[in-house]
Amino acid sequence: MSPRTALLALLLAAAPFAATAQSPAPAPLPAWEQLTPAQRELLLAPVRERWNDSPPEKRRHMLEHAERWQTMTPEQRGHARHGMKRWQDMPPEKREQARALFEHIRPLPEAERKAMLERWKTMTPEQRKAWVEAHPPKDPPRSR
Repeated sequence: MSPRTALLALLLAAAPFAATAQSPAPAPLPAWEQLTPAQRELLLAPVRERWNDSPPEKRRHMLEHAERWQTMTPEQRGHARHGMKRWQDMPPEKREQARALFEHIRPLPEAERKAMLERWKTMTPEQRKAWVEAHPPKDPPRSR
C-alpha cells in the first residue's frame, strides 16, 4: 500500500470521529416561562407527590424551607448546596455523630458551643463514639 493510499484510508477511518467531535453543543434549555405546560408538570410532579405524602408538620417545614431559600443570596445557596452534598456523602455513623453533636450544642450559648466544637475536634474516633452513646440524638433520622 502506498503512503498516499494509507493516508487516505486513515483519513476515511477517522472521518466519523471528526464529525462527532465537531457536532454543535446542545441548545441551552429555556427559562421557566418558555417551558411547555407538560414540561413544567414533569418537573413539579415529584414535589407534588412528596407534599401530598407528607404529614402537616413536614409540609410546614417544606414551605418554610422554600420561603427561606427564596431569601438567600446565590452565594448562600451555593453554601447550602455544598452542605447538603456533604451530608448526603457522609457515612451513617458520621451522620449520627453530627446529629447528636448538633442537638447538644444548638441550645448552648455561643462561647460554650465553640468550646464544645473545639473539644470535639480533639477527640479520637473512640471518644466520639462514646460521647454519642452518652448523648444520643433525640430526633430519629428523617427519610427523604
